[in-house]
Amino acid sequence: MTWTSPLELVRDALRGQRARDKDLRSLVSNLPYEGLEKGKQPNRYFPGNAIKTTKYSLLLFIPVNLFEQFHRLANIYFVGLAILNFIPVVNAFQPEVALIPICVIMSLTALKDAWEDFRRYQSDRKLNNMPCFIYKKQYMGRHWKDVQVGDFVKVFCNEIIPADLLLLHTSDTNSVCLVEMSNLDGETNLKQRRDPEFEPESFNSIVVCEKPNNNLNHFKCFVEKPDKEKVGAGIESLLLRGCTVRNTDHAVGFVVFAGHETKSMLNNNGPRYKRSKLERKLNIDVIFCVILLFAMCLVGAVGHYSWLQALPGVPPYLVPDSSGHLDSPSLSGFYMFFTMIILLQVLIPISLYLSIELVKIGQIFFINNDVDMYDPDTNSRVQCKSLNITEDLGQIEYIFSDKTGTLTENKMVYRRCSVMGTEYPHKDNAIRLAVLEGEETEEDVIFDQKPQPTKTTRSLDGSLEGNNFVDTRQHHRGRRRRKLSRSASTDVAFSSELETEVVPDRMLLQQLSRAQSSSGSGMIDPYLDFFLALTICNTVVVSMATAQRQRVISHWLPSPSGSKICSICTSCYRKRNRNGTIAEDSVIEEDHIKTPVKGMGSEDMDGLQTCSLHAPSLPVKPAAASDNLSYEAESPDEAALVHAAKAYGFILLARTPDSVTVRLPSGKELVFELLATLTFDSTRKRMSVLVRHPITKEYVLYTKGADYAIMELLGTPYAGMCSGNQKNIAADTQHHLDCYAKEGLRTLCFTKKVVSEKLYESWSVNRQRALAAIENREELVMDSAVELETNLSLLGATGIEDRLQESVPDTIVALREAGIQVWVLTGDKTETAVNIGYACRLLEEEDLVINMNLVFQLLCTSLLDCTLEEVRRYSADPRNVDTTPDISLVIDGRTLTMALESDLRDRFLELAKCCRSVLCCRVTPLQKSRVVKVVREKLKVMTLAVGDGANDVNMIQAADVGVGISGQEGMQAVMASDFSISHFKHLRKLLLVHGHWCYTRLANMIIYFFYKNVAYVNLLFWYQFFCGFSGTAMIDYWLMIFFNLFFTSLPPIMFGIMDKDVSAEVLLGVPELYRTGQGEYKFSTFWVSMLDAFYQSLVCFFIPYLAYKDSDIDVFTFGTPLNTISLFTILLHLSIEIKTWVHWVVMLGSVAMYFIVTLAYSGICITCNPPSNPYWILQSQMADPMFYLLCIITTVVALLPRYRHCYSPCGAWGNFMCLSRQLDRMDPCAREQWIKEWRSFRGSRGVKCSRFSTPSSPNLESPVDIYPQSPTVSDMGDEFTLNVLTDSCERTLHT
Repeated sequence: MTWTSPLELVRDALRGQRARDKDLRSLVSNLPYEGLEKGKQPNRYFPGNAIKTTKYSLLLFIPVNLFEQFHRLANIYFVGLAILNFIPVVNAFQPEVALIPICVIMSLTALKDAWEDFRRYQSDRKLNNMPCFIYKKQYMGRHWKDVQVGDFVKVFCNEIIPADLLLLHTSDTNSVCLVEMSNLDGETNLKQRRDPEFEPESFNSIVVCEKPNNNLNHFKCFVEKPDKEKVGAGIESLLLRGCTVRNTDHAVGFVVFAGHETKSMLNNNGPRYKRSKLERKLNIDVIFCVILLFAMCLVGAVGHYSWLQALPGVPPYLVPDSSGHLDSPSLSGFYMFFTMIILLQVLIPISLYLSIELVKIGQIFFINNDVDMYDPDTNSRVQCKSLNITEDLGQIEYIFSDKTGTLTENKMVYRRCSVMGTEYPHKDNAIRLAVLEGEETEEDVIFDQKPQPTKTTRSLDGSLEGNNFVDTRQHHRGRRRRKLSRSASTDVAFSSELETEVVPDRMLLQQLSRAQSSSGSGMIDPYLDFFLALTICNTVVVSMATAQRQRVISHWLPSPSGSKICSICTSCYRKRNRNGTIAEDSVIEEDHIKTPVKGMGSEDMDGLQTCSLHAPSLPVKPAAASDNLSYEAESPDEAALVHAAKAYGFILLARTPDSVTVRLPSGKELVFELLATLTFDSTRKRMSVLVRHPITKEYVLYTKGADYAIMELLGTPYAGMCSGNQKNIAADTQHHLDCYAKEGLRTLCFTKKVVSEKLYESWSVNRQRALAAIENREELVMDSAVELETNLSLLGATGIEDRLQESVPDTIVALREAGIQVWVLTGDKTETAVNIGYACRLLEEEDLVINMNLVFQLLCTSLLDCTLEEVRRYSADPRNVDTTPDISLVIDGRTLTMALESDLRDRFLELAKCCRSVLCCRVTPLQKSRVVKVVREKLKVMTLAVGDGANDVNMIQAADVGVGISGQEGMQAVMASDFSISHFKHLRKLLLVHGHWCYTRLANMIIYFFYKNVAYVNLLFWYQFFCGFSGTAMIDYWLMIFFNLFFTSLPPIMFGIMDKDVSAEVLLGVPELYRTGQGEYKFSTFWVSMLDAFYQSLVCFFIPYLAYKDSDIDVFTFGTPLNTISLFTILLHLSIEIKTWVHWVVMLGSVAMYFIVTLAYSGICITCNPPSNPYWILQSQMADPMFYLLCIITTVVALLPRYRHCYSPCGAWGNFMCLSRQLDRMDPCAREQWIKEWRSFRGSRGVKCSRFSTPSSPNLESPVDIYPQSPTVSDMGDEFTLNVLTDSCERTLHT
């Protein structure tokens, strides 16, 4: 081994740091450098694949752990006092004994940290030793820890990928590798990965890639060949560590990132540590205790000085030093200040922080194992990812919720469609769905005929017009909807009977038949194009239903031949979560493009030129082969549309990187050459596929997306084919889209564009250049997509239903009754969001709904001022003293941006505070997070955000508490959250029950710790008045240590984990208890407990003092009854609150331990704390009847005020807590009936709804439609509306 100078090592380290910090990395293969020493390896600066997540090493555990523990000021405080006790002039106890409490606490904490770190070490060792195959002239068996950047790794089917690999080769004939990313984002749908067609053995190119980052959806890279040609590669060519290869025999990749630089490791941040609101209050109270301690020590110092000054001479017990010198009274008083700090140090609870950690661990255990929040279908339960904010669940004031997948199931059901301006309601399919739902009424069809208005409205010109807003019956029908039987679901996501089976519309089938007759084999009919767009314009992966997806256990043996080593076990694999493609703002980027095709041999298309597209008049059952098809969709929208097209005979048979195969209704198959896929992004709000038609040879671009993103890009080449009232296709389709939205359906528009060959060739060059770019790649890729998506031809639109989850209306009502304001933030259209708002009871029929949909900021200011004036006028009216206005606010994203500006923010928040619910529509993910931040910071409230998709991550992370729903859209929200649940309804019990319990338990436990320590320490303080403030203790110091560490520590911990002040049934039945419990820990509560502690300490000290006054007992004989009485008082003080027998067992055990330990100590440990001698003191006391009489009388007198306070009628907790105690004592059936009657009584008590008076300006005109097409104002060119929905009227404010 050669010697290397330290200077060279430093230089090499700096070069390595610069190489790792570069924005671009140039990587080469390790094969040419095999066998060379490490210093000559080209990729030596990049880390290996071994991971280490442990925080400690065996040698450095003690110093590193001590360093971490000393980050807590409390530990520094107690260690400082222990060191101070070694100074002779100020010590109060035996110096070594003073170290025991802090050593015990820090040792327990160190043991806990060591156990957690050992578990991390075991997990690391298991991962690092997993088997893999690395190419070393041949594929050889190695371990994951042996993989280096620049190696070639071969991965077999159902194996986990060991590092981030650039895919070079697959066994698939289409150069596709299917991977499952459930370990990273929870999505079990298969993702396609394509290789750039390189041979690993002869690979001599340079891989240039970006530096590591945690973005799972983007990757910038290009491969530079020896001839300087650059081949672009992105996320579609990257195999991520932790993913599993599926349905592919083997794949070979080039290692670009290894170990801690892989995307999966960069996303693994471990548990989140947040400071809870209760912890912040606790720190303030600790400061108050420190101030109180210093005040008591100051009293002791001044008292000692005064006592010395009052002495007529030098008493014999004041011993001078070796030189015969005595300290002056002032100096002795100064020293006594520090002595008193040591004596009274227990006033700061040393074990409180450790006890809080133990209590939170216990609370998390019970939350995780709550069977009521367990979902058997997905085998998921509540998960607590943030370990130290469980009590914040009990203090939530505002909830911000996503809609799709959070309030709704995200199970898309195809309902209606509009093709070329004609609406097809699918009545037979609606009847089938009604039967599946168990509804007794058929679906109302409201599109072909104008509905009868339920409320009369008037326009500005005075003419009457019907209100085409959703019928109130639809609201009630939405509330009555129940989830389908779970037996209808299958093992494949988006494949239940409800989602996959569609009954075709007869009129549309007839139109397809006529389209075939008129178009022949030319394939130019828009009806046929519409269904081809449904079938092709997606990223659905087709696999056989019998495909084996189960991960197998392989018996690994080193094999130089590299033969396949995985054995596949046939089993059923449950698929669940999906990531939205059209519905979400963040999806995996999958761009693929081919070079221009100059021509295609006619022999390749034989048999397809004369295929018939005849659509039968009745649904045709697909061929037997199609029954085995399984669609792997990235979003439920795509799955619903593909199944809808399949119902009309357009069956998606296969998808490869180069082609899409479709079976037509006649049974013939068309193979479309796939030229490019322009994936969805949050800016464009659409996706497109560019294909070459196998019959017409045209380059055809099919696009689908949101209506507002599509309509502005339209051309009208089909307009000449239409006549009469079908000519304005766009206007008719927009009308149908509005009707769909008002019924709560999700809408998509479909278009077609024929691209000339010249345009395609020039565009493909720009596209290829954009895909190969490193700088500004996303912008270039988006620009190339926008360049092609112009002058589109509208084909039609679809309406898909996303149904509410089970018990969502009940959950929202319960949360509002608990005093929580609920905001829903969604990207849907206003009409769709409002319909869902009524269905989930976010909006009520009697609510005054303010609709803000504005363009100009001046109008936004006017509307806010006008509305706030009315709200203030309502509140100031003496007739409305006992009423609250039922106001709800609906605001769109554009208006929200203006309302959050600095000059309008305060007014908007003032209005929002008066609203019991807010519905924000058309908002982006950044707007969601901004709303949460503004409300949290400006209103100083506790916020909770709940969502299920990637577009909810920013909102979840911005809130005080983030809750992710493990639904259909993957696990991005869950990974970013503090708590995860499987359904929105579980939020009710999580907050109202577990949140209430966690907060009240922890708050009462913290207050009890302060009370207990103050009450005990004050016994020593009162004694100082009778011993000349000399710092003497009348209780043996060992017993003082045992008192806080063992005798009184376990009962409050058990109380914090298991106490139930109110049963779960009552908390769910009376949600108002949640709001009442939020005042458990406050400034006044803390000081009342402190006063109670002072009172009890006075009683516990002076009653025994008066009893033993003028007797000849020694100091420890006097202190033993005080210690025993204090134990009984402190434990019985807690027993007033407890409800279960477990706590009584723990307390009796603590009392038994006290007597056993004290008896043993006084009988055995005679010289443990010289010069004191506790020999046989407790035994003598227990033989004296006075001892028992003092224990009983003193304890009763001390606890009498507390008992009276807690058990006086409604004296302690108010009406709701009195009600809860009474309900808990009732029979369950009687309790349930009483709660029902009480709720109905409260609901019908006649709470007045707000009826605002007419504002002076602007003028209030007659009501119009809730979403009117209002005339524009000449001087402003804009409108604003104040929409009011009540039981009997609608009013709209115009200027």
